[in-house]
Formats: sequence, structure tokens, C-alpha cells
Amino acid sequence: MNSSSRHATLTGQTVLITGASSGIGRATAVAAADAGARVLLAVRDRNRGAAVAQTLRGGLGEHAVVEVDLADLGSICRGAASVTEPVDILVNNAGVSSPTLQHTADGFEMQFGTNHLGHFAWTALLLPRVRSRIVTVASQAERASRLDLDDVNWARRAYNPARAYADSKMANLLFTFELARRLATANSPVTAFAAHPGLVTTAIYDRDPGTRPGVWDRLVPVLGQSPQAGALPVMLAATGELPAGSFTGPRHLFHMRGGAQVIRASKRARAAGVAQRLWDLSEDMTSIEVVA
Repeated sequence: MNSSSRHATLTGQTVLITGASSGIGRATAVAAADAGARVLLAVRDRNRGAAVAQTLRGGLGEHAVVEVDLADLGSICRGAASVTEPVDILVNNAGVSSPTLQHTADGFEMQFGTNHLGHFAWTALLLPRVRSRIVTVASQAERASRLDLDDVNWARRAYNPARAYADSKMANLLFTFELARRLATANSPVTAFAAHPGLVTTAIYDRDPGTRPGVWDRLVPVLGQSPQAGALPVMLAATGELPAGSFTGPRHLFHMRGGAQVIRASKRARAAGVAQRLWDLSEDMTSIEVVA
């Protein structure tokens, strides 16, 4: 299914984007502002967020910054509480990639804890204010996942950073599809979508000096596209006329580059039983309940 959000208008709507100070998040903020939206930039560094907001159509007076660190549940609670206005579209974009085993402020493995649990908690707390859509930036990296719900913090296994990242992206999809199901069952006006931005040249692929590069580190400089191109599937999920629970991604090069359309997720990502287990585990780990 091909579609385009190029001519969509967001005039009068508020779009809240995590990780909006750089990369795909910043490109999405630019696109949303250009489409007429008021943008709330949810970022760790308020000054960087304000600098980006000033460059958007309408400037800092039209847009605003929300300070939040998705690797810290306390910060998530404070950040969500500071959002007092209605949000039409929530874009869960922020993400991390870690070459070594690291942990969030609450002791979770950094990639799963930030990319999934952070956004799970953030979405749960903001859901009462969301009026239309929740878009979570996932990835076709989910196809390399072997998510172990009995050891999401890698306490009993040798750490595999690429697998951990893929697991976090699988979790993004499982969460999105389960959220879409629950919202539909509750007859909510809100629905959920996921977006795969493709192979994009962003800071998430940066490596510390001396770190051995992986396959993606070698491919990105050759095949990677711009953050602006990576934002196209995100904007399609945010504005397109799509079935609930759609997964969007690029049209070309095995959904790695160019344009935007609805793509297929793996069979594992559509496993309702696994999604339910992940949901229950996420509520238990964050001590936050999602009420659709």
C-alpha cells in the first residue's frame, strides 16, 4: 500500500515528539511545523530543544520544550506532568544504541529500558491527553530479535548489543499492536501506529573511538539516507489515512530508502500472546499502568 502525507495539514494540532533536538526527531518536528502544527519538543537538554524550536516555522513563541530523560522514570513522570495541554499526535521517536551493557537510572538494560520501557511509561502517563494518534518509531531490525522476556536486562546471558537493540525495536512493535488493539476495544478515538524510518545517517550509529564497527556502521555511510527522508514514514503514520495498527516504512531497497508506504512486520511482532506478556511485564517493571 503506497500513500503520502506530503499535502497533509496539521493546522491547529499539537504534535509532541521525543528526541526532537536531532536526527529523525528534529526532521519530523520541522515537517510537522511546516504543516502548521504546534510542536512540543520532548528532549533531555532544554537549551538544545529551545534552539531547535527557534528554527521551526513560527519560532519558539509558537512551539515549546518539554524536558524529559527516557532513561529515568522519575524524569518521565515529571516531564509528563508538565504537559497540561491536549496533544493530538504523540510521536515516540527518541532512541539509543549502546555497544556495551549499560543501565538506565532504574537499573534496566539501556536499550530496552529507554527505547521501549521509557516510551511505554511516557505513553501511559500522557494517554489521557492524547486526542488522535500515537506513533512509535520502530525498525525492521525487529526481524533480528530473539526477545527473551525472562531476561530483558541481560542478567543471565552474554550481552549482544545488536540483538539487544533489535529486541527493543521488537518491543516497540509488540507494544504498538497491543496498544492499537486495546484502544479499539475501548472504542477510543485514539489509535496507534509504528514507523520504520529506514537506514538513516544519525548519531545513533556513532561509536566511541576504538570500538569495533558493526555491519550497519559500514553500510550507513554508503546506503544511509537523510533524517528528512527518514521522517517521511513517521509523517505518513502521523497523518495518513491508514488502518489502525499500521506499520510504515520506506518504499525502496528492501524498505531501507525513499518515500513511505505501509510495510509488513514479522510474524513474531504480531504475536498477541507475546504482546500481552510484554505489556504485563512492562507495567510491572515501570509500576505504571496503561489505561486505554
